[in-house]
Amino acid sequence: MDFYNLTDIQQNVLIGSIIGDGEITKLYKGSRSKNNSYREHFGIKQIDYRKWKMSYIPDLLYITPKSNTLRSKSLPLFTELYPHFYNPSGEKVIPIELLSKCTLLHFLAIIYMDDGTLSITSRINHNKKIIYLTPNVFLYLQNFQLDQLQILNNHIQKTFQIKFSINKRGDGYGHILRFTSTDITYDFLKRISPITATCQSMYYKTNWEWRLQQETEIYQKKYPGYKVLSSNSDRNKNYTETEIQKIVQLKLNGEKDRGIAECLNRSYWSIVYKLKELRKDGRL
Repeated sequence: MDFYNLTDIQQNVLIGSIIGDGEITKLYKGSRSKNNSYREHFGIKQIDYRKWKMSYIPDLLYITPKSNTLRSKSLPLFTELYPHFYNPSGEKVIPIELLSKCTLLHFLAIIYMDDGTLSITSRINHNKKIIYLTPNVFLYLQNFQLDQLQILNNHIQKTFQIKFSINKRGDGYGHILRFTSTDITYDFLKRISPITATCQSMYYKTNWEWRLQQETEIYQKKYPGYKVLSSNSDRNKNYTETEIQKIVQLKLNGEKDRGIAECLNRSYWSIVYKLKELRKDGRL
């Protein structure tokens, strides 16, 4: 199997996986294998995700349940790919010559699901009994040196118009990627959602509405009677009277909250919050 015989999606999934949790095995002196292979260890709780990933390249990847490993046979394909992903010292690098192939959101989605985290910070207003939750995305790629992260970050920005910030970290080579804006986080999760929506086991990372519901149940048990809201800049941006009248009209006509959000180009949770205000004010 040749790399260029794979479909565009398969190429993006494979490259993203090798950058992320996967590795191309090394060949050692005396080994009976003539070619390298692919290997990706995982915890048993992530087996559904690995099956989902495997479904993209079923003729190439398979799972060995006993060792919780997603792997391939020894193939010329991985012998061909090895020098793109590892320098002469055996350190993992970004495959610069292959980045021109990494133009699909599958590439970003795989890296994020492999090495990313949806981190949540909370702010509690006890006077108003409101808990604000703010999500942020981190890519823990500290196994790459700084210059390699810069190459990856530049490619993502140029190709997908998504900009990460490079932050210091105490382990690995000392740097990770993260977003500095909640709006970018929401946009990123929305952009990759056509791919990630089919992998329910990873919703805790990829589906903010699902994750918010889980967090809401936890916080409301700890703080009964408190509202839990998703922080975003839209909520703080004033609605015009025209927008408010449009919201009321759409809601009275039976439009769902998500449809109203799309119509007004607002976030879903901004509309949910505004509807609560309008009901409280007696306008709905």
